[in-house]
Amino acid sequence: MNLRHALIAAALATLAAASFAQATAPQPAAVPGTNTPRVDARQDRQDQRIDQGQQSGALTERETRRLEGEQKLIDKAEDRAKADGTVSAKERHRLHKMQNHAGRDIRRQKHDRQGAPKN
Repeated sequence: MNLRHALIAAALATLAAASFAQATAPQPAAVPGTNTPRVDARQDRQDQRIDQGQQSGALTERETRRLEGEQKLIDKAEDRAKADGTVSAKERHRLHKMQNHAGRDIRRQKHDRQGAPKN
């Protein structure tokens, strides 16, 4: 019985050590040069603005779909920029320019005095 308890304790200790080693292993970082935290944060804010406009009724269903499509195009452009492993200054500039345009479109659509039909 003592041998059995010793084997069980040794097995549990081994499993605990293995799981601890896995939990503390460093997580692989994103590929250097492909980090775009400003672009990502701005995309999140623009998505929130679109959602808020839809919920408040400031955006029609068609405007919402169009603005969300514009955000998807920016996401695809960001993915293409990251595909080669480096987001160059030119690619970053293009992403910011696309986001500037999208931001203006969101503002214009939210304040154009059209709104979702009220039921």
